[in-house]
Amino acid sequence: MSFYVTTAIPYVNAAPHLGHALELVQADVLARHRRLRGQRVRFLTGTDENALKNVTAAAAAGVDVAAFVTANADRFAALGPVLGLSFDDFIRTAADPRHARGVEALWRRSAADFYPRDYEGLYCQGCEQFYEPSEECPEHDAPLETVTESNWFFRLSGYTDRILKVLESGEVRVEPAAKRNEVLAFVRAGLRDISVSRPASRAGGWGIPVPGDPSQVIYVWWDALANYVTALDGDLYQEWWQDAGERVHVIGKGIVRFHAVYWPALLLSAGLPLPTTIFVHEYLTVDGAKLSKSAGNAVDPFSLVSRFGEDALRWWLLREVALLGDTDFTEERLLQRYHQDLANGVGNLVNRTLGLVHRYRAGSVVRPETGAGLSAAVDAALAGFDFRAATEAICAAVADGNRLVETAKPWDLAKQGRDADLDAVLSTLVAKCREVTRELAPFLPSGAARLAAQLGDGARVGTPDPVFPRL
Repeated sequence: MSFYVTTAIPYVNAAPHLGHALELVQADVLARHRRLRGQRVRFLTGTDENALKNVTAAAAAGVDVAAFVTANADRFAALGPVLGLSFDDFIRTAADPRHARGVEALWRRSAADFYPRDYEGLYCQGCEQFYEPSEECPEHDAPLETVTESNWFFRLSGYTDRILKVLESGEVRVEPAAKRNEVLAFVRAGLRDISVSRPASRAGGWGIPVPGDPSQVIYVWWDALANYVTALDGDLYQEWWQDAGERVHVIGKGIVRFHAVYWPALLLSAGLPLPTTIFVHEYLTVDGAKLSKSAGNAVDPFSLVSRFGEDALRWWLLREVALLGDTDFTEERLLQRYHQDLANGVGNLVNRTLGLVHRYRAGSVVRPETGAGLSAAVDAALAGFDFRAATEAICAAVADGNRLVETAKPWDLAKQGRDADLDAVLSTLVAKCREVTRELAPFLPSGAARLAAQLGDGARVGTPDPVFPRL
């Protein structure tokens, strides 16, 4: 079964922060894990460049909009090698010709559900969204702006029953269940039609023109959501959207409404297949406050990797971040988790195992057989997008290996001349280390590759050398 996984595409009004790294690493683990299991995988990410807030940020910086978004888009793309990401495609919504072409085609497919309308409403520029008078923006502290416009609207209200059906039936699965319940409550309250364009004059001409109406540009959320299919140009669409066994979106909790309600409605209108799963992650915080560029607490992932390494940062994001509820970040917690699980855990187990094999068997053991217990536990955890549970299963396997060393006491078996028992223990330890290394690969591709190089894959093993040195 093929597996298509995407991240949300971030605005490029500023440099990436640790929250962006979280989403990218989570999607990367899902992609790498499925590849490890032999599935065909496509992993997409990119940048959202047609937002009004990008125009505003460029003006504030005194820089041409195109040059401004290109510079910041390049910084997001540079996260790939820094975080060890394995994405297959990176789409830029302003620069990639696939995108404008695809958005225009999608607009035409939904033309029957559009109508022009004068509108006045409360608008948050931070999240590029209109709010009802009874609502406040949960993401930004700035007051909502009263905006009066003539826009194209989409008949979202006509899709209430169908959206409710696909969510209740699980045709579109929203995980965790708590997020699904929030979406269902929103839909059951009744859906209202939504604006899907902006005056081109307000956007300074930046954006994709509405087909047949150059006075309007397509609303950035319609534009951005479309990237999941516009990136699948030509034959790729049939293979990775129409026929894909799973179409999974990995997103933050602040944009659930767009992905679990508006996006399925737009696809239904266009007569296209729906995503199969929407996984919603929580936020990272610093001192209890959400990471934010405007708040000045946007932790820089480039700096963290340069100081602590790719393995340490990826491991913290996967091992510490809760499935439900925001997670507070500190460098102390990152270091503590690295030392506890990697340096003193898996690194210690592999080092002592290899040391014992070289000390008592000159670097060779009876060819070990690796079990499937750990892989089943990791599969079950990731089926529910529970990265904490998956990494806990790996840590439990490491703890089992370290306990075996302490209880079996290979040094005593050697002294007692119990060769068969010593061979069995050493073979079991090598098998355990290889199993852990194999399952660790989607989480820590760089560290696991170094472990695998030492452990080998036959009777012979390499010499011990700390893969996760203390920081």
